[in-house]
Amino acid sequence: MEQVLQQVNWRDYLELTKPKVVALMLLTAVIGMFMAVPGMVPWQALLFGNLGIGLCAGSAAAINHLVDQRIDQVMARTRNRPLARGRVGVPQAVMFALGLGVAGMYLLLVFVNALTAWLTLASLLGYALIYTVFLKRATPQNIVIGGLAGAAPPLLGWTAVTGEVHGHALLLVLIIFAWTPPHFWALAIHRREEYAAVDIPMLPVTHGVAFTKLHIMLYTLIMFAITLLPYVTRMSGPLYLAGAVLLGGRFLWHAGRLMWGDDRRAAIDTFKFSITYLMVLFLVMLLDHYLFPMASL
Repeated sequence: MEQVLQQVNWRDYLELTKPKVVALMLLTAVIGMFMAVPGMVPWQALLFGNLGIGLCAGSAAAINHLVDQRIDQVMARTRNRPLARGRVGVPQAVMFALGLGVAGMYLLLVFVNALTAWLTLASLLGYALIYTVFLKRATPQNIVIGGLAGAAPPLLGWTAVTGEVHGHALLLVLIIFAWTPPHFWALAIHRREEYAAVDIPMLPVTHGVAFTKLHIMLYTLIMFAITLLPYVTRMSGPLYLAGAVLLGGRFLWHAGRLMWGDDRRAAIDTFKFSITYLMVLFLVMLLDHYLFPMASL
């Protein structure tokens, strides 16, 4: 074990932060910042806000690695993670997570504002403790209830700029909140046997694949309807509406293929598309914000 730990490098610590997940979160946080103002985001909020949010998100991810170390060793998708393979020790991971969290909170409190700092802390605790420690192992609705923590970044970006909670920011949160179940349940179907092997009560394990496919379709329909609200509330304009309809239609196609088709790759294809969907949807929203600024008046 000592020999393994001596070979640790910065890439292992970077992997503890789940950089791809954090990058997607920061994208939605940045767009939340730009949606909050008609012009350019103040540089201090843009720089220190995203650094602070990103560090706290990385801290939550590292805690997730710590808590899930045992099941990570069993699941094929996670068995090569640094803690699961012993490339990073538990004490080092604890200190790393603590250091990231403290640094992130310091930046937010000192250079941004207290509201963003405390909302970020609540999001960190919601994901790292309430979801990972309790909900993930307690209920098949874990991802629905715990998804609120992962949906917070656009609100955090908004408050970093304005210092206040706005209804439009909450609408951005609602979009991600509705997106999370079909996104994650598609992966859970693909990895159903692995979740069953480690006694994690994901919906496909407890209620079956057919039941989960139905709920993916229902949540995709809900998500589609919610993504139209930015246009209805005049938060966004015609470009966003067109993007939301086209992207939502493609998501519904994937959900239908998953529900009624017999392609074994449908679940993982739906999962992969859902990531692209969220990125492109928010980018179209940002583009619309500057091309059609009168839509939000």
